Amino acid sequence: MSVTEFVAAQWTRSTGAGVDPHEYRRVTDGVGSVGDWGPSLRRTGREYLERAERAGSAVSAGEHLLMAARWFHLSTLAPDAETPQGAAEADRALGRALDVLEPGARRVSGDGFTGWLRGPADAPATVIIVPGLDSAKEEFLDLASALLSRGLAVFAMDGPGQGSLAAETALTPRYERVVGRVIDALGPERTGPLGLVGLSLGGYFAARAAAVEPRVDVAAVVSGLFRVDWEQLPPPVRELMARRAKGADAARAFAREVDLSALAPRIAAPLLVVDGGADVIPGVTNGEPLARLAPHGSFLSVPHGDHLLGNARADWLPVVADHFARHLKTHRQRGVPA
Repeated sequence: MSVTEFVAAQWTRSTGAGVDPHEYRRVTDGVGSVGDWGPSLRRTGREYLERAERAGSAVSAGEHLLMAARWFHLSTLAPDAETPQGAAEADRALGRALDVLEPGARRVSGDGFTGWLRGPADAPATVIIVPGLDSAKEEFLDLASALLSRGLAVFAMDGPGQGSLAAETALTPRYERVVGRVIDALGPERTGPLGLVGLSLGGYFAARAAAVEPRVDVAAVVSGLFRVDWEQLPPPVRELMARRAKGADAARAFAREVDLSALAPRIAAPLLVVDGGADVIPGVTNGEPLARLAPHGSFLSVPHGDHLLGNARADWLPVVADHFARHLKTHRQRGVPA
């Protein structure tokens, strides 16, 4: 893939993650090769760190740090990017931003996961945000903000093979075990009714966990994977999965596990599945069968939406946030212990 094609392919994902589209153009116009992607975007992230140091208020400093976290995360998306460096810088920038903007935010880590618990201590419910194959907790800050603005608490996480844990851990298909450990670590006084939203491969993780983990009360999947055929996957996706699974054989075995046919009917929670009509990846079956097979599934198709629907945020992000606010608050009102 040429650098022009790569930059174009990352356009809606990057702007969907919250970076300014004009700045994206300015930054990527200076990227001479795909190999330059990581250094160029990390340089932009460091410019935001410098802005934070010069900021005239704590709020401005925190906002600059959040933007730095976005750029550092996006720097990891190139095939040959220095992923551990960019992921570590994104993690540090997010932590610094929350220290400034949300002193009550709490870092929670355990076996195979780490993340930030945000929102009021008396929030009526908590939503766990699960990233995908090469995404991380820093990519979905706007989704977290939409949930927080509706009065919910949020735990945005990295799991095995993801984000800040990618260098030292490997992808696991048994993600429900990770979600279970997260729920245990958050504690019943902070979770109450529990929501789970996953994006891209995280959609498979979230749906699987919703089928197996009985403490998941409401779920949503955005650009999720229903089934994967390893042989049909594009070579760049196979290579990325091999890096995150720590080997081609492990990645092949992982891909064989990605099939929700048997699990979908076991999802008792209200489930919203969102797909983009323009999201076509060879070897990947999108989420419509999941919504059809789940007993309480509903399906939102955005015809012009691409993968992760960065080009159609107004069509899905408020709908997903309202889905959790409505169902989780109703769940609590029905007398489910918080």
